Amino acid sequence: MAVTMYEALRYIEKNSVAVSSEIIPIENAYGRISASSLFATVALPSFNNSAMDGFALKGDHKTYTIVGKILAGDRHTYQLQDGECIKILTGARVPQDVDSIIPQENVTIDEKHITINKPVPYGANIRHKGEDIDIDQPIVRQGDVITSAHIGLFASQGITHIDVYRPLRVAVFGSGSELKLHFEKIDEAEIFNSNTPYLLSRAQELGAQTRFIGKSDDSVESLKKLITSALDCDLIVTSGGVSVGEADFTKQAFTELGMEIYFTKVLVKPGKPTTFGKIGDTAVLNLPGNPLASALNFEIFGKFLINKLSGKAHIYPNYIQSKLSKELSSPRPVANIIPGTFNGQTFTPANQYAPGMVNVLNHCNALIVMAEETNKIEKEESVKVLPIQWEFFTKEFREFMS
Repeated sequence: MAVTMYEALRYIEKNSVAVSSEIIPIENAYGRISASSLFATVALPSFNNSAMDGFALKGDHKTYTIVGKILAGDRHTYQLQDGECIKILTGARVPQDVDSIIPQENVTIDEKHITINKPVPYGANIRHKGEDIDIDQPIVRQGDVITSAHIGLFASQGITHIDVYRPLRVAVFGSGSELKLHFEKIDEAEIFNSNTPYLLSRAQELGAQTRFIGKSDDSVESLKKLITSALDCDLIVTSGGVSVGEADFTKQAFTELGMEIYFTKVLVKPGKPTTFGKIGDTAVLNLPGNPLASALNFEIFGKFLINKLSGKAHIYPNYIQSKLSKELSSPRPVANIIPGTFNGQTFTPANQYAPGMVNVLNHCNALIVMAEETNKIEKEESVKVLPIQWEFFTKEFREFMS
């Protein structure tokens, strides 16, 4: 059955469940995905403190009597009376009922008194309890990718370990007896398999742990053996063998192993014979064999699937509104994936992007998708640019076709 691009994404979302989680030290959490939401249990600052070296003032006067000195870390019980002040250093706890803190360069100091030369507003230079982080304020949400800033927040709360989704396990193989691995010798009628190395490295770029499970001959039994060896993974990605050719046995092999199929064709160019299904808990994405078709469909469906299985909250493609540098047209009523270059102001389609090409994406950093009903986009018209080599996702679904 053929589905639209948006229908395919909905099938993937509905039938994909995030992997299990594990507890790890916060020092090892960079780049991992939080499996739970955490909330502050410690207010920051945890007490009112001074934002600078100066004098804590009580009352509104021209001169004040100095009654002591407070260093950072001092425990004290000072309570100022009207007209009194106390020397205070940055980070020191501010006594109750202090009206403001004046920088020391704003006063003249004699032995026991200060004279105000440049007044400050009421409440100036006091960092109040909880103004940075208040109790119960969220410090990380389930599905957030953990950054170094998060790790600093965890440490500020005394958190030593965090619950994160375990790394996604992705297996990749390509089918076709005419394909040779890049370290093998090829005959005149054979070609190197560029899809599998590309898909392995792309999945790694997206944070997955990958496994190359070999190559198959064009036979159902060879394919079934490879598939069975990968069923401990969370996702199997294949390229080739999913069209209607005489020797395209990939679908048959997966079906005989009990794969539940959600769609077998997508109304998209290139890459219509893209298939998604599951064998037990293992998701399966069968991509076309043409290199560029395989890569572009992986950018739409594979990236989305990896985001969902990894537990990310932001899984939907986000876009940057830009202008098209030259006219585009499409004679077919299907979604068209068009690679190109975004320079910050305009999107320029690649000069050539035939489905079987390999030398395309290394010159591109983005793509656009022309909607089924869009048969032409004029030069300077607005388009929605989707990144390839940089991530830009959103928590809520947005219409991303141009």
